[in-house]
Amino acid sequence: MSAARPKHFGWGREGEGLTAEEEAFVIARAEARFGTALKECASAPHLERIKLEAPNVTAPASLPFCTSEHYDRVAHTYGKSYPELARGLACDYASAPDVVAYPRNEGDVKAVLDWAGSADATVTPFGGGSSVCGGVEPKRNGHKGAVTVDLRQMDKVKEVDKTSRAALIEGGTYGPALEAQLRPHGFTLRHFPQSFEYSTLGGWIATRAGGHFATLYTHIDDFVESLRTVTPRGVIESRRRRAPAQARAPTA
Repeated sequence: MSAARPKHFGWGREGEGLTAEEEAFVIARAEARFGTALKECASAPHLERIKLEAPNVTAPASLPFCTSEHYDRVAHTYGKSYPELARGLACDYASAPDVVAYPRNEGDVKAVLDWAGSADATVTPFGGGSSVCGGVEPKRNGHKGAVTVDLRQMDKVKEVDKTSRAALIEGGTYGPALEAQLRPHGFTLRHFPQSFEYSTLGGWIATRAGGHFATLYTHIDDFVESLRTVTPRGVIESRRRRAPAQARAPTA
């Protein structure tokens, strides 16, 4: 992953964007396509122009990986769907989370879920924020606050079993980092959705992502052997199989 932080609005990371020539080309194509001049084009809202209400809940000092900073709350309000884009352009960030957590391990995830429950706050998981079909915007549903749990710090391939061709991978691992960690072992997940650079393994699994550049096996569930999931009621772990995908009966 790049060291630059993701943009608070739109795709990419801070410092990235179209050149003046590229922007002029895009506008000219749009004008030719629709047969009219684009007199004014909407631009991304400046971070300092976005106004947020004071957070209803704040994390205790025992959770140092949590923050209520302005950028973090804004950047975790929306995904990439058209309705969210429109509301962002209108500087409507009323649903911004009160707290954004960046857990570093499973223990941190358990701790923030325990605290959120005691603080009467809903919890929204966050991968890369690339969803175009919802699921990213916090929902309070009558509760006092909203907490977003961003898993980007949990970005490691922890085990690789060459015999079974299985790997233990943390859910916050972005596509490029995942492939980079598998490559020294001679493996690839071979799952390349259009949002590959800006989405995570956990997000792929949660949305049953399709890898549009793959052949035959295209959905992430084709590659998932088992899951270990932390929930407000405890840990759920599905059956783990560590054997070759194909087996042969012993010969005499």
